[in-house]
Amino acid sequence: MHSSLPGKAAEVRALLLSLVDGLPEGAALPPERVLAVRWSVARMTLRRAVDELVIEELLVRRHGSGTYTARPKVAKWLGVMGFSEDIRRRGMEPGSRTLEFRRGKAERAAARRLRIPVGDPVLTFTRLRLADDLPMVVERTTLPGSYVPGLEAEDLSGSLYELLTNRYGIELVSGTSKLEPVMPDARTAEWLNIPCTQPCLALHGVSFDRRERVFEYTSAVYRGDRYAFTAELRMTPTLHAEGP
Repeated sequence: MHSSLPGKAAEVRALLLSLVDGLPEGAALPPERVLAVRWSVARMTLRRAVDELVIEELLVRRHGSGTYTARPKVAKWLGVMGFSEDIRRRGMEPGSRTLEFRRGKAERAAARRLRIPVGDPVLTFTRLRLADDLPMVVERTTLPGSYVPGLEAEDLSGSLYELLTNRYGIELVSGTSKLEPVMPDARTAEWLNIPCTQPCLALHGVSFDRRERVFEYTSAVYRGDRYAFTAELRMTPTLHAEGP
């Protein structure tokens, strides 16, 4: 990211970046007074440079403790892309562990989301998604059973979207999502290996195929300390009324 800091503060920022690059994640920085003396810079100038790296989430301040290098977050785009493809693009190895798998009949809420009759068969499963073996997301997914005959729990070790495309000809083309902050329940926190006090991000959405069918409803809980969501925003053209 390009720095907006002037002169000396920009130089100090470069020194800080070099220092951070040489430290493991979660390592404590030397106290500001020590760095100010080492680099012959005013404490206020040093603090401005530290502030910018905190904003960029490269450093984190802990009140009464000090300043630490932050663990890099996965910047997930809010777009049409599965977890496995997204993680591979970031140079990590995706993984998946099926935690729950059951068959049932669509109750009213599920039927409404999937646009199927109440009582139709559905598959519901929960998976723990991993990146380089680190727990990242707990996904709870519901599919219309008639769209995926023969699907079993052992089929879910990889990318769901690749499986749906290759076996059932169901191709993801669009979707809608709602993002909100949440606190994890005890079971979700245990799966993600985080405390119940760790804020998370919940993403609820439906996915559409080329036949404009809703083929999936997903409710996913992402670790707030490992994920940042990015959205591309575009201005909607304004329609001007024509004159008489």
